[in-house]
Amino acid sequence: MSTDTQSSTSEKLAVLGCGLIGQSWAALFLSYGHDVSAWDPDPKARAALAAGVQHPLAQLAELGEGAERAGQLTICDTLEEAVAGAVLIQENASENVPLKQKLYASIEALVSPDAMIASSTSSLTWSMLSEGMINKERLLTAHPFNPPHLMPLVELYGPSPAIVDRAAALYGSMGRVCVRLRKDAVGHIANRLSSALWREAVNIVAEGIADVAEVDAALVHGPGLRWSVIGSHMAYHLGGGAGGIGHYLAHLGPSQERRWATLGTPSLTPEVCAQLVAGIQEEAAGRDIPQLEAERDSRLIAMLRARDAFAAP
Repeated sequence: MSTDTQSSTSEKLAVLGCGLIGQSWAALFLSYGHDVSAWDPDPKARAALAAGVQHPLAQLAELGEGAERAGQLTICDTLEEAVAGAVLIQENASENVPLKQKLYASIEALVSPDAMIASSTSSLTWSMLSEGMINKERLLTAHPFNPPHLMPLVELYGPSPAIVDRAAALYGSMGRVCVRLRKDAVGHIANRLSSALWREAVNIVAEGIADVAEVDAALVHGPGLRWSVIGSHMAYHLGGGAGGIGHYLAHLGPSQERRWATLGTPSLTPEVCAQLVAGIQEEAAGRDIPQLEAERDSRLIAMLRARDAFAAP
């Protein structure tokens, strides 16, 4: 895991796809002094980028992140202009394998051999995406957690340790915490964990054990709070008392297996979906998406400040 946060030399980075994830990446890169060239096939998305990066840039400034000098944003009309001279191309296209493969073929014909192509894909595997590439090793999975400018996590996978090292050094210089997958996997690490937890959260609602708001409150005020400072394995290690995880596994492992045996595999039937929608509407209590995002981000900023104040050695 890399946590190198030393300032990096300013370089040109390209952002392909100017939606929410692209805007967030662009703001992060700019904040740390990198010049960013951005492109999207949709002219409306390109037109919205300059305004779209302002709020995340302000949030990063509020956190005190970044370099003394912000980078320069260039919104490009063509893919060729965007990737020219970029050391890293951060791809944020739709989760569509043929579309991404076609995009990589175009990029490879335009960039130098040592330029890295990093996909923000949330679920597609490197092996799916790299098929047909001339130089597969230059492609990386570099999956952020939304929103990338606030959430430190970047999950990296690629077959070349040297290229993964280069990418980890670059992201690490911008305050990102890089974790490396040892093998290609659908959903990487964090989304697999998130999916497993949400499956049971849906099952609890579907089985009538608790309502949506109660499930969310239990997570936020219980394990979610603990997971913000330690991971699940370490939590069970501490749960074993003086004997640690060895004691836990020996004495409480069977009870854990009994719980696993009762976990559900719900189906998203129309009835279950209706329960989830109604539950979220009740929990949101009239707040729209922008309001909910603003509340999330303000709490994330507060949590990041608190974690920085008590950072682990």
